[in-house]
Amino acid sequence: MNARRIALPLTGRICAELRAGDAVYLSGVLYSARDAAHKRFIELLDAGKPLPFAPEGACIYYMGPSPAAPGQVIGAAGPTTSGRMDAYTPRLLGLGVLGMIGKGDRSAEVAAAMKRAGAVYFAALGGGGALLSDRIKEAEEIAFPDLGAEAVRRLFVEEFPALVVIDCLGNNLYRSGREAYLRSRLPGKP
Repeated sequence: MNARRIALPLTGRICAELRAGDAVYLSGVLYSARDAAHKRFIELLDAGKPLPFAPEGACIYYMGPSPAAPGQVIGAAGPTTSGRMDAYTPRLLGLGVLGMIGKGDRSAEVAAAMKRAGAVYFAALGGGGALLSDRIKEAEEIAFPDLGAEAVRRLFVEEFPALVVIDCLGNNLYRSGREAYLRSRLPGKP
C-alpha cells in the first residue's frame, strides 16, 4: 500500500484531497492532548483566553505517554479512545483545528462538525505505542504540567503512520468497512 507523505500543519487543500482509507505518514508538529486537557481548553476559551497553541491547521494527537526511559525522547505513545473528546471537539474544529489522531469511532456531531470545518480524523495503531514513540523526535511540555502524562505536549514527528478514518466529506472507514464485511458474510457468499 502506498502511503501519502504529509507535512504538518494541515491545510484545507490537503484535507480536501484525503479520503477515508488513505494511509499517510505525517511529519511536523502534533499536539498531544487527552480529555482533561480538552476540558481545560474549553475553560480557557470560556474565560476569553487563548489556547496554548495556535489552532489553525493544528493536528491533535489523543495520547498521554508513559515515562521516557533514559535516552528516549518520550515513552510509549499510543492513541487513546477518541470518543472521550467528542464533547469538546466541535468547538476546537470551529477555531481551525483540522486534524485529530486517536482510535475508535466518533459521534455524529463530531462527524458533522468535521464536514463543516473541512477536517479529517486519523487512526493510529492501537497497542503500538512503542513503535509510534520512535516516530516522535522531539517532545516539549507546553501546558498543564499538573496533569502529568496528560499535559499538553508539542511533538515533532517524522513519518508518523496513520490511516484516514473519517474524511472531510463524512466518509467513515469504521462504518463502510463494517458494512463491507457484513455484505461479504451474507448467505451465498464465499
